[in-house]
Amino acid sequence: MRASRGCHLVIFGAGYVGGEVARQALARGWRVTALTRNPEKARALADAGATVIIDDLAADNWHAHPALRGGADYVLNCVSSGGGGPEAYQRSYVEGMKSVLAWASRVPVGTLVYTSSTSVYPQDGGVRVTEDDSVAETRAAGNALVEAEDLLLGWAGSEGGRTRRFVLRLAGIYGPGRHYLVDQLRTGSGEVAGRGDHRLNLIHRDDIAEVIRLAFESAPTEVAGGVFNVADDGAAPKAELVEFLAGKLGVPLPRFTDAPAQGRRRVTPDRVIANDKVKRELGWRPRYPSYRDGYAAILGA
Repeated sequence: MRASRGCHLVIFGAGYVGGEVARQALARGWRVTALTRNPEKARALADAGATVIIDDLAADNWHAHPALRGGADYVLNCVSSGGGGPEAYQRSYVEGMKSVLAWASRVPVGTLVYTSSTSVYPQDGGVRVTEDDSVAETRAAGNALVEAEDLLLGWAGSEGGRTRRFVLRLAGIYGPGRHYLVDQLRTGSGEVAGRGDHRLNLIHRDDIAEVIRLAFESAPTEVAGGVFNVADDGAAPKAELVEFLAGKLGVPLPRFTDAPAQGRRRVTPDRVIANDKVKRELGWRPRYPSYRDGYAAILGA
């Protein structure tokens, strides 16, 4: 079943990913309502034709906004923590999800998509990780992303019937305007955080937007929802990626610190995130199958 023009999409957290989904939806003729805390992003979305609400997702003031009283065909919760540590994570992810579900319980909602992260997987040691692998260790540690996932997956559904629920666990996000490794190499510091022998799992912003569209537009009789890993096909050692980028940028190879990147509690684990399920059930094929494709487009080479 393909979505028609005039469908109503509600986006909570219209930042890097949500903003792109909003732009593409507007171009398809969908009606878009977006909630954000950022006035600059709000102006850009309003200029593009979206109805914009500036508010805190974890609050409930926005529930009564006229644009939201009739519910939505599709809902995307891709809010970020905005920094600030565990308390900010709890408020953005957990309290935010509670607020979304409180609103969605009182209005009709067709499909609700939540963008989580592959960071919820504790697996390391070079293993291949599928959606069937356990996140119990992360849940026991009180991870806010897992708690938000559990809230959504355990929710009874919206007014008037069951709502399809998708949890998309995203690998490391990169794309236009978001390329930390490129920025690090350009500074000329000579150092890169992490370990060179650990494999990186990445996903381009535009490929995320395509998976979200496919989740919305898939036939409920064929795809019931559930948890999906969203990663490209090209998991590769970080050293290989850095060598590729250094060559493109014409800068010397840096050394690896073997320490976590700033703001992280541990070095990113070494594993391969499997994307078989999202390909099989949603028919997705990445536009940028590996870092070589994605960074070549970003760098114009």
